[in-house]
Amino acid sequence: MDSAGQDINLNSPNKGLLSDSMTDVPVDTGVAARTPAVEGLTEAEEEELRAELTKVEEEIVTLRQVLAAKERHCGELKRRLGLSTLGGLKQNLSRSWHDVQVSSAYKKTQETLSQAGQKTSAALSTVGSAISRKLGDMRNSATFKSFEDRVGTIKSKVVGDRENGSDNLPSSAGSGDKPLSDPAPF
Repeated sequence: MDSAGQDINLNSPNKGLLSDSMTDVPVDTGVAARTPAVEGLTEAEEEELRAELTKVEEEIVTLRQVLAAKERHCGELKRRLGLSTLGGLKQNLSRSWHDVQVSSAYKKTQETLSQAGQKTSAALSTVGSAISRKLGDMRNSATFKSFEDRVGTIKSKVVGDRENGSDNLPSSAGSGDKPLSDPAPF
């Protein structure tokens, strides 16, 4: 039985039987006949190669039809099982993310960023130590001591009055006995 003349439609009741026309496979035999023969091939070899080419093209069409039927069947099974497209998308994304994580480029980038983070942390620690040391030096300076003494004196006057039972700030007018009036509301 010549496979070039077989009906390849998988849903056809005549599957595998000879058919007079090949409506499923558009093959332009005029183009094949017009192309010049490759040098070094006999007419018989050329005819054999053309027959094999026709057969392979028919197989490709058949495989495409089978694949489309399988994809439809797969979709139907997923629908009946309640598997959604979203679930498949989640699974594909998870698989893709896993593939990215195990890739050498990701590992190199992760290692580089880790090293950069460690160096940045060390640099910030060094800067922090330097600032702390400078603040300590500043605190021990005469200017800071003088400023600290003045703030301490003001604090003791304010806190001292409160400890004595008066919540009023000392008045500049010398009337320490009068309470300060509340400012007018806005």
